[in-house]
Amino acid sequence: MRHRAQGLAGAVAALASVVFGGGGLASAHSGAVDAAQPKQLTLATWNLEWLIAPEDFKPLKSRCLPRHAPYEPDRLPCDVANRFERSSRDFAALARYARTLDADVIALQEVNGERAARLVFPGYRFCFSKRKHVQNNGFAIRPGLPYRCAEDVKTLSLRDSVRRGTEVILFPGDAREMRLLSVHLKSGCSRKSLSAPDKACRELARQLPLLESWIDAQARAGRRFAVLGDFNRDLLGERRAPGEEGFWAALDDGDPPEADLVNAAEGQPFRNCVRGQSYTSYIDYIVLSRGLGAAVVPGSFRRVTYSPTDARRTRLSDHCPVAIQVRVGADTAPR
Repeated sequence: MRHRAQGLAGAVAALASVVFGGGGLASAHSGAVDAAQPKQLTLATWNLEWLIAPEDFKPLKSRCLPRHAPYEPDRLPCDVANRFERSSRDFAALARYARTLDADVIALQEVNGERAARLVFPGYRFCFSKRKHVQNNGFAIRPGLPYRCAEDVKTLSLRDSVRRGTEVILFPGDAREMRLLSVHLKSGCSRKSLSAPDKACRELARQLPLLESWIDAQARAGRRFAVLGDFNRDLLGERRAPGEEGFWAALDDGDPPEADLVNAAEGQPFRNCVRGQSYTSYIDYIVLSRGLGAAVVPGSFRRVTYSPTDARRTRLSDHCPVAIQVRVGADTAPR
């Protein structure tokens, strides 16, 4: 693979931060859609931090895992159970931010499943990974958009020891078709070299060629695609050992040509979700193929941040959404 420095090439220009004050296929869904619409889509990603519906949370809490107990993927750690039981007010606050986001398709992470997601995105349709776990990746899709839920990208889960990828196909069989992948990669290696001798970096390094394989498969097929989610990696400021190819350089190698990627956050100023957070860079990204990157509406990148009052009084998330707009007309498809 070749390393190549790449700019955003003018695809996105300015950050508009919004503060709210206060492989097989599954079933296809189409709805009543004018074939000429929509002209643009808002794509977003949001890690909702242990989002579990109240009726599912209570039994999980009653059988939570004590500290130092052996890991069980379908049980909730007791420290999480004691901190993340959300009230109706918490869900109402998250739903208000979802309305502020006003996105057509949202890649979701750390969501138990459709029942929890519906409390934040009422009326939306959903695709979720089928891994037996209290945290899953998925998508919320605005009603009326044609889509198909694809099979889980199981390889990313390293035999279900970490999270699977979730794929959705928008406008299936149409000239506007695009494939989206929601990911939540291994945490704990945000900036260190991938060759660092700890478990987190070893597992993230194992996920890299698997994610690249999905990207290259889409690129070879000439498809427009995007990977959205919590990369748990500072793609724009990662450290590398001498002679080591970084995570971003490996993904963004331009081979095949459609794998000449656009990171929508490149060139954008970083802003925390709420005052007082100590983060200094993005780890939630929207990464687009060359063709879909060329369809990004300039200046459409935005981050929806939380009001200090909401952050203090309600259980929101330690992540907040990022979003962009893309043109979806058939004339924007790669040739």
